[in-house]
Amino acid sequence: MTRIGNWNPSDLEARVDRLESLAEIRQLPQRYGLAVDSRDLDALVSLFVPDVRVGRNEQGRGALKEWFRASLSRMKSTIHFVGNHVIDFESPDLARGIVYCRDELDFPERGEWEIGVLQYWDTYRRVDAEWFFERRKFHRWYIVDALTRPSHGAGVGGERLSTSQLPEAFPTWNAFWAEVEG
Repeated sequence: MTRIGNWNPSDLEARVDRLESLAEIRQLPQRYGLAVDSRDLDALVSLFVPDVRVGRNEQGRGALKEWFRASLSRMKSTIHFVGNHVIDFESPDLARGIVYCRDELDFPERGEWEIGVLQYWDTYRRVDAEWFFERRKFHRWYIVDALTRPSHGAGVGGERLSTSQLPEAFPTWNAFWAEVEG
């Protein structure tokens, strides 16, 4: 395994393909943030594979569009600032990534402007020579009202989308602390 995953192309054409794939995959999270913040649902769902799984029982971009419509209508404005992005290739057509994001959410009916930090744990798949999200799962560090000092786990759970708490969601986190404290 190299620093960019298990797929280690040996010829020049495959190496160039990997570089082009890196560039295309890196665009996905930025375009996702822009589409969410601008509420461009058509652009948003076009970033996902056509047969994207939505929840346990639905699939397809139409179902995803309805899910995003319901989810994004709960808040007024959003700001997604995309940061660090690590990509590991499993094969020429499958990759995984972790993307850091700082998000801000406006809830005028509650008089709150929330600020949070999260990670997206992504799976990317190439379909017909184009890269898409196959799956996005987010884990949150915190989310609090802008006037509140954030603390570990602040605002995670409750009425919000179900998510895993960071940093505990990292498979290596508990092992590290068990070794340090053991």
